[in-house]
Amino acid sequence: MRVFGSFEELAAAVGETIGPGPWQRIEQSRVDLFADATDDHQWIHLDPERAAAGPFGGTIAHGYLTLSLLPALAGRLYRVEGVAMGVNYGLNKVRFPAPVRVGAAVRATVVIAEVSPVSGGVQMVATVTVESDTGGKPVCVAETVSRLYPAAGR
Repeated sequence: MRVFGSFEELAAAVGETIGPGPWQRIEQSRVDLFADATDDHQWIHLDPERAAAGPFGGTIAHGYLTLSLLPALAGRLYRVEGVAMGVNYGLNKVRFPAPVRVGAAVRATVVIAEVSPVSGGVQMVATVTVESDTGGKPVCVAETVSRLYPAAGR
């Protein structure tokens, strides 16, 4: 885990690559719960028998499920001390170049692209690349925008 002691230290790390992080397995039960949470019950995600004959040879995770894991995957890679609150401000670009097969594991690598001051804190833009243990193309590449706000007295 890379620990940044301050926002200034984080800003000095622009261009730095952090990771890859630890693997996280994507099980069918997680995909099923995500389908229920988002009302996306497409067979390619939920029907192992039908999906086995489909284009990916089995069920795959929703792209947005992979995207939703970015904070957790990146959170295993770095931490900024003195942060009272961090918020997802948005995304500049997201692509899903390859599917995540159910049962595969994923991990992330983060490149800090930009750190700039905003009212009350800093804004960080990072490129997060998620790969699968099945190899090939990345399963997600996203340019994330986060805002970090310091704890009182910092």
